[in-house]
Amino acid sequence: MLGSGRRAPRSWSDVALNVWGVLVLLFLFSPIIVIVIYSFNTGRLLVSFDGFGFDAFRTILDKPAVQNAVRVSLITALISAVIATALGTLAGIAMARHPGRWVWWFLGLLLLVSVTPEIVDAVALLPWFVTLGQDWGLGMFNDGIVRLSIGSSLFATAVVSYLVRARLVGQEANLEEASSDLYASPFTTFRRVTLALAMPAVLAGFLLAFTLSLDNTIVAAFVQVSGTTPWPVYVLSAVRSGLRPEVAAVSTIMLLLTLVALAVVAVVLKRAGDSATDIARTMGGA
Repeated sequence: MLGSGRRAPRSWSDVALNVWGVLVLLFLFSPIIVIVIYSFNTGRLLVSFDGFGFDAFRTILDKPAVQNAVRVSLITALISAVIATALGTLAGIAMARHPGRWVWWFLGLLLLVSVTPEIVDAVALLPWFVTLGQDWGLGMFNDGIVRLSIGSSLFATAVVSYLVRARLVGQEANLEEASSDLYASPFTTFRRVTLALAMPAVLAGFLLAFTLSLDNTIVAAFVQVSGTTPWPVYVLSAVRSGLRPEVAAVSTIMLLLTLVALAVVAVVLKRAGDSATDIARTMGGA
């Protein structure tokens, strides 16, 4: 009989599965690793690594077109995250606190938004914005920032709705009922109790919506207007003339922003008392 301090030997199948899992992860993440490495390329073209340095990052400060594309992407991502958080929070709270047959129909609509190909959304949004801006005379829909923000917020709103509903659906409404029994107004109960309970998921949804909106390439390519070219569309157009190292440098910076946002989401949920399983469920909208 093995002693309590000794571990049973692992079978060859467990070792093989672990090795295979590591190889799969390396295969999936190797392109990202390559981009990060090539962001320190001092060469003229991205595919030609001439030496290690920070020239690509300094070039960002010298190219107004790159700066404008990054600025447009950050502004639209922030606005779309605010829109998605506001709409998604209200939708998630309504689904969690007022269950009924309508919830399943609404979840079906959210699922439809989530699985609809981006090209379909893009083709539908372009003539709709043109109709609103030109035929109906609503000038705000001729603005590129407005178009990009609305287009990017579609999928993000569904994500926030999933997160907020997942946060509240397992919690009883006793606190809201107690607040009502103490003669608090419905708005006070919503602001100080319901919204407080959902706040970790709201913040997580905002950060995820922000990161998701940064790379909405297909929709952005269709609805953009001159002067408001976002970063993904800029990169797409740069492929024709050859990618330069500054493209990898900006991509690396955005990757770091995404990782920081995801880390903040996990920390917020952890401090709210969620376990690792709960964090995975909330971020997955389960």
